Amino acid sequence: MKALIIEDELMAAKTLKKLLGEVSPDTEIVGVLESIEDSVDWISQHPMPDLIFMDIHLADGSSFTIFDRVTVTCPVIFTTAYDEYALKAFEVNSIDYLLKPISKEALERAVAKYHNLGRGLEQQQLEALLKHLGAKPKFKSCFLLPERDKLVPLPTSDIAYAYIDTKTVKLVTFDDKTFYMNQTLDDILAQLDPQMFFRANRQFLISRNAVKDVSVWFGNKLAINLTVETPEKVIVSKARVAEFKAWFVS
Repeated sequence: MKALIIEDELMAAKTLKKLLGEVSPDTEIVGVLESIEDSVDWISQHPMPDLIFMDIHLADGSSFTIFDRVTVTCPVIFTTAYDEYALKAFEVNSIDYLLKPISKEALERAVAKYHNLGRGLEQQQLEALLKHLGAKPKFKSCFLLPERDKLVPLPTSDIAYAYIDTKTVKLVTFDDKTFYMNQTLDDILAQLDPQMFFRANRQFLISRNAVKDVSVWFGNKLAINLTVETPEKVIVSKARVAEFKAWFVS
């Protein structure tokens, strides 16, 4: 069995690897990832593992964001510090959970459940779980942002793109106004409709309505040309070209 661990706590990841070696010696750990961004990149570029152990809260946001950005077709066992009431939601689906701190007995039961499920899990089952948990966000239609001594409403439909400029996130509108945000791009993306907004790379988040055309770039990358001026080229890596095309024509 090939397993991927998504966990931002070093000791928690080490403990899980150690316990897996005891309860499932044939398990190969194909990767240990600490963030949403690293997880999205890894899943985009590697074959799907047999099983993913995923912490719900990562340093850069909720791990449910991963499912909005890439397709996950293997079973997922969540690791979490949620209370027992919240965990009950998992029990109606064919995905298990591990409550931190993880015990050897709990891990044995979770791995046994995986083997009983077989190798595959239908994507709609995973989506049903996320819906049951309330993981699908209610997307924002408007942000309320500070401007001088006021709070100004900014409809999300007015946002052409967002980008990171020297560790500061800026929202740029179609009429070329700039607003400053004290959230990460991942946090902003989690609040927006993924049908309308796409994380082009680590620096840029773009609106579908802002895309003017697309140019083929060096190394089989894509350069996204927007209807508004950007401080630099918006480049989509070769690994994410297929994901961008699928998003844009969906």
